[in-house]
Amino acid sequence: MQTFTHYFLHFGFPLLIALVFFRKEWKMAYLLFLATMLIDLDHLLATPVFAANRCSINFHPLHSYYAIPFYIILLFLRKPFRIIGIGLLFHLLTDFIDCLFLYASCKECLATSPALDLIETVASWIHI
Repeated sequence: MQTFTHYFLHFGFPLLIALVFFRKEWKMAYLLFLATMLIDLDHLLATPVFAANRCSINFHPLHSYYAIPFYIILLFLRKPFRIIGIGLLFHLLTDFIDCLFLYASCKECLATSPALDLIETVASWIHI
């Protein structure tokens, strides 16, 4: 379920957003949404590059709390920057949902996560 949800939120749901909110230019919007996945290039800075039990929120530089305000600012600019901002923030939301799935199945796995306080707070709100 976690894998399906993760990939649907990265590929399927952005298509729905593009079709519903950017009808006339949905193809361009969807391509920009897909391009925002380049945010994951910051994973290449980590050692190891991939760790199954790692929450990327606030671990990688482009997934950090410091980057989020810049993505929010993009929402107030004209297209295509607004679309890019939506894509980046939705990408982070998708990754955060992935962190919640991981937390629900293995709380100890995230014991050293830089986002642990946020994960625990949200998990308590949704009763995980």
